[in-house]
Amino acid sequence: MASSSVFSTTLFLSLLFTSFFLPSSASNFHQSTDITWGDGRAQILNNGDLLSLSLDKASGSGFQSRNEYLYGKIDMQIKLVPGNSAGTVTAYYLRSEGSTWDEIDFEFLGNLSGDPYTVHTNVFSQGKGNREQQFHLWFDPTADFHTYSILWNPQRIVFYVDGTPIREFKNMESIGVAFPKNQPMRLQSSLWNADDWATRGGLIKTDWTQAPFTASYRNFNENACIWSSGQSSCGSNSSPAASDKPWYSQELDTDSEGKLKWVQKNYMIYNYCTDVNRFPQGLPPECNGTA
Repeated sequence: MASSSVFSTTLFLSLLFTSFFLPSSASNFHQSTDITWGDGRAQILNNGDLLSLSLDKASGSGFQSRNEYLYGKIDMQIKLVPGNSAGTVTAYYLRSEGSTWDEIDFEFLGNLSGDPYTVHTNVFSQGKGNREQQFHLWFDPTADFHTYSILWNPQRIVFYVDGTPIREFKNMESIGVAFPKNQPMRLQSSLWNADDWATRGGLIKTDWTQAPFTASYRNFNENACIWSSGQSSCGSNSSPAASDKPWYSQELDTDSEGKLKWVQKNYMIYNYCTDVNRFPQGLPPECNGTA
């Protein structure tokens, strides 16, 4: 018990230390993104250092990166919609084009004031998803900016919050599980109304007297292989130099594995890999504790 207590205390202090984890080489939103919809509800502010999305009863809003990526480490600091945000969804994800798309999702499901946000994650490959894991957070994501990161390399996908891994999805093509690897993806984000499902399965509806709802973004870092004109900036048929792009072969070390287990033990609220009622014919093949 004593050693377990020491580990928990050490881990908690480590999480506090990383709670204001900042990405390096932040991009200017004027140069790195395009506002895609919202009729003026999305705005780039502070000379390109800040971007805001808003939602009212008429419409939400969204933006996307100008670059497409084929593997990368993407960081963004986000301050989520405060107060009664029930019914709203702030989506932050990588996605390719086409009917058999790949996608790596963070979705932040709004809440009644005082209730925790639900962090919804999913991985799509070749148009197939159904790999949801959901979490609560160990802090108030509306009080300040926090860093949400996606690591995507040929071996794994890792979701990070303030540098702490909350989910790892490994490449398991060897057992027949499709993995995103051939389709370049663009970062996209949107704020929209989903009160038919987002909060308590749609029981709690959006209170439009609280509108407009606003989420804010800063410190967008795209450390990635940029895809342009059918070619990758990292070259073809070879891995980029480890010194140049260490994320390309990055894996979880012992410390990160400990943090991942701590988050999943204390803050995971749904895992498709344990939902036997949903998969009566048997759990998906990747559900061996590593998805």
